[in-house]
Amino acid sequence: MSNDSRPAGGARARRRAATVAAVGGCALVAASAVPAAAHPARHHGHRLDYVALGDSYTSGPGIPTQVDANCARSDRNYPSLVAGRAGATTFTDASCSGATTTQMWQAQGSNPPQLDALSRDTDLVTVQIGGNDVGFGPIIGRCAGLGVQDPAGNPCERAYEASGQDELALAVRRTAPKIAQVLRAVHARAPHARVLVVGYPDLLPDDGVGCFPQVPFAQGDFAYLRDTEKRLNLMLRTQAARNRAEYVDTYGPTVGHDMCKAPADRWIEPLQPASPAAPAHPNALGEQAMAGAVLNRSAGNHGHR
Repeated sequence: MSNDSRPAGGARARRRAATVAAVGGCALVAASAVPAAAHPARHHGHRLDYVALGDSYTSGPGIPTQVDANCARSDRNYPSLVAGRAGATTFTDASCSGATTTQMWQAQGSNPPQLDALSRDTDLVTVQIGGNDVGFGPIIGRCAGLGVQDPAGNPCERAYEASGQDELALAVRRTAPKIAQVLRAVHARAPHARVLVVGYPDLLPDDGVGCFPQVPFAQGDFAYLRDTEKRLNLMLRTQAARNRAEYVDTYGPTVGHDMCKAPADRWIEPLQPASPAAPAHPNALGEQAMAGAVLNRSAGNHGHR
């Protein structure tokens, strides 16, 4: 969000914009407690081999306790909570902050290609990827920088539509075949697994009302960025349906807990976090809510929806 009428708080907002631009990862929910009775379907007798693939929304950067510095991975992220509640016999968390679909096939520092975690024995796979392919981190950095210049306008939307088409909508469309390719590869390596595509939680107020300077986007850009995230989630839902996978909605269950809410109510931290988490990422309550959504879906029917 952009432009330059500098209201009170502008310097703070610019510092927030700089902070977020430095965070890379996937920037594009107490919490819905993980239901005790929800268990994914078991295979191989009583065994459950669970593999988690994904980006920073999966890995949980900044959330104690960090167990992998290279990937900023927490042992309280939603895959760990799902594995514990479901009683997974074998659990591999391959998620890594900053991952794109490319990292499904290519190593990321000390993290091997994420698809290498899969095998014919894998029973359950969760996949949360695509935000970094769309460019969510740079988008937030750019829109925050524009927002402090024109907080009452919609400079970010204007910038991304300056070419005559919505560049963010185009980025989502271009990411769709990459998601399809990932899902085909998952099925090839784990042919007996149930595959859940996990969407992204609600980052900004669902009613489109902003909260400058706490989140330094221009007022007119909140709805635009909200709709961009919804477009991304719809694409993930569509690709799941087309590629023999199931979609887990984490947006709906997290509405009302976005980064504009008070610290006690939010499950997504703003650009200057008050709880341990990366800027514009889920905190521990956010990871718990996503775990609840995954477990609720896992306990439901097995149709590829």
